[in-house]
Amino acid sequence: MPAPRTLNDIFFGAIDRFTARPAAMRHKQDGAWRPISYVDLYARVRDLSFGLAALGIKRGDRVAILSENRPDWAVADYACLALGAADVAIYPTLPPKQIEYILNDSGAVAVCVSTPAQLAKVQEIRAGLPALQHVIGFDAATRGAGVVTLDELLARGRASGTDEAAWRRHALTAQPDEVATFIYTSGTTGDPKGVMLTHGNITSNVVAGLDVLGLRDDDECLSFLPLSHIFERMAGHYVMMQAGVVINYAENFDSVPANLLETRPTVVLSVPRLYEKIYARVLDNAMGGGPVKRNIFFWAKRTGEECIDLLQARKPIPGALRFGWAIADRLVFTKLRARTGGRLRFFVSGGAPLGADIARFFHAARLPIYEGYGLTETSPVICVNTVEHLKIGTVGRAIPGVEVSIAPDGEILTRGPHVMKGYYHKPDATQEAIDAQGWFHTGDVGDLDLEGFLRITDRKKDLIVTAGGKNIAPQPIENAVKASKFMSNAVMLGDKRKFPVMLVVPNFGNLQAWARHKQLSFADDAALIALPEVRSKLEREALAMMRDLAHYEVPKKFLPLLHDFSIENGELTPTLKVKRRVVELHYQKEIDALYAEPEGGIRDLDGK
Repeated sequence: MPAPRTLNDIFFGAIDRFTARPAAMRHKQDGAWRPISYVDLYARVRDLSFGLAALGIKRGDRVAILSENRPDWAVADYACLALGAADVAIYPTLPPKQIEYILNDSGAVAVCVSTPAQLAKVQEIRAGLPALQHVIGFDAATRGAGVVTLDELLARGRASGTDEAAWRRHALTAQPDEVATFIYTSGTTGDPKGVMLTHGNITSNVVAGLDVLGLRDDDECLSFLPLSHIFERMAGHYVMMQAGVVINYAENFDSVPANLLETRPTVVLSVPRLYEKIYARVLDNAMGGGPVKRNIFFWAKRTGEECIDLLQARKPIPGALRFGWAIADRLVFTKLRARTGGRLRFFVSGGAPLGADIARFFHAARLPIYEGYGLTETSPVICVNTVEHLKIGTVGRAIPGVEVSIAPDGEILTRGPHVMKGYYHKPDATQEAIDAQGWFHTGDVGDLDLEGFLRITDRKKDLIVTAGGKNIAPQPIENAVKASKFMSNAVMLGDKRKFPVMLVVPNFGNLQAWARHKQLSFADDAALIALPEVRSKLEREALAMMRDLAHYEVPKKFLPLLHDFSIENGELTPTLKVKRRVVELHYQKEIDALYAEPEGGIRDLDGK
């Protein structure tokens, strides 16, 4: 079978190969998981494509999708691609003003909305969208003036009398260099830019990813990362279609633990936040289970991780240690695997750095996490660890067809078919990102070892340069602090200052339990973090996670926050990356006060 060249090749090829199968995807409806067969999926894509054409949408137009993950998202995507229209993926968490910017910048002529809540956002900004002609509502509840529902459009497509064979021939004339989608960067600084990804960009990543990940057509995945993010779009959507993997759409992120048990997937793609939460919950259970249970857990953890370290070093595991790992597995790790449904073969992690300690623990539990690396502009995967080539603490080796090099200043560069066509109507920004030799400048800093494994140090723009000229990479330090059960989040600041400081968001559940155990009195969380004993505890916890740092890398002041960072406040991107400059601006007064104080001590904040 020849490798696909376009996303339409992937869709129609999968339909042809797997047409007899009962499920291409599943979603939960009325409390039950309901399958959608390949035959049904094809019919819905065909009818919606005909319906969109009846609205006047044609090759080269842009159609936005503003929706949470659901089968309708996939149907809309494939229907647009078959027509030759490029879809514009919009994060459903974005506020109306940011949606307005994306719709106007992309010139979208139509927008698909999932729910009345998403429709309300579009209605709020509708007067400011001169190019927008159509609003398509996925739910029946989205009907109203100026809105056509998905069911109505499907019926219109079925009644259109369009020649199905001609439609398919038209779809398969798509060329690899045609733009398939616009994905707007998260915009940690300035307005987001529309990344133009072609059929060839994404399809090359699909083919290379399948070459190294070893998916099987009897696999099933759980989809919960937003499809508006290129990681889920490429790996959890197109890769799964090409491989014949059944896609189960989670109800929402909070329902993932329950949905894991219900769907029992074999493959899960996620960002590190999920693994951090699972790890923290496991540690909490162990600590709260009495001395015997606690000792067994930490013995099992040490034993398993010792075995993993030997495997990583390509050394044999002594028989006694291997036997101990088997006992540890029976006593501890089988319970963790059961919480994932009991069938999971592996996790894939991307989007942000994964702590090496967390990776080692999951590998010890025989729930391997294969960490990868990429960006929206690179479709996205550049490197990934695999079962054959794994090195914990790195993001793996370059996938087939992808080149990676390190610039003299440490910046990671990449070149190949995965690199975007450019930023939409931003030629200067495109030229700045992609040099004359075709190398895309990632903005990340890292190094390649002798075996070709890439290690990410930090974002180039996030590097802290103290007033004394010391360079500090904050992300690994923040990740270390977040490994504490008493910390939910951490952000390190201090560029051009005499020393770094850290803003910490406590895990208030664990902090409250500790305070009660110490018989401390407090009326609420604000009063809790005002207690000197609590401030000292938070400082000790943070410093304990930074024992191996150089003196200049250790924050000299800590500021506990009452509230975590949020998308709504503009402090997080839709992919949960911290916007450091926004955070610094929001807490400017408190940060300035930290630097005005004598060194030492931790300051409390009663919230905004």
